[in-house]
Amino acid sequence: MASLYEAALDDLRAVFSRIDDGAVDRAVAEIAAARRIALYGVGREGLQMKGFCMRLFHLGRSAAMVGDMTTPAVGPGDLLVVSAGPGAFSTVLALMGVAREAGARTLVVTAQPGGEAARLADAVLPVPAQTMADDRGGAVSVLPMGSLYEGAQYVLFEIMILKLRDRLGVSPEAMRANHTNLE
Repeated sequence: MASLYEAALDDLRAVFSRIDDGAVDRAVAEIAAARRIALYGVGREGLQMKGFCMRLFHLGRSAAMVGDMTTPAVGPGDLLVVSAGPGAFSTVLALMGVAREAGARTLVVTAQPGGEAARLADAVLPVPAQTMADDRGGAVSVLPMGSLYEGAQYVLFEIMILKLRDRLGVSPEAMRANHTNLE
């Protein structure tokens, strides 16, 4: 069983050996500059986006998940962050259009930087990991379907939070103070 853990960690290590640190820093800058941040993803990608949204809230940022009743309208100065691992989802493309029309910027996190969502975005954060779009043949991760991409998102988003915390001068204590006490 230990070999499965090692293989999964090796797959993740390979993703991060190929990550573009400049693109990560540009994404961090987009988020830091945004007045408000709306986030969206489908399926398990959406779960990772929810975790990222929560951490942005812990940093004191105005962040909300698209679809929640309390998500404000976006406009100039705001940022829509979407995940489109395989390159595009119809909902992602539609939301990007709404955000652009309202004057908000868009940041796409994707494993397919040449995909349709990336071509429409103001900023792109490529995550070089297997998704369901490429989980057959060739170099396939030990993890099923799009799990490598989703696992890489979790690690990447936590690193981005550390970078944002430093950039924004937010202390770990301030982050903890923003954590809910209703658990």
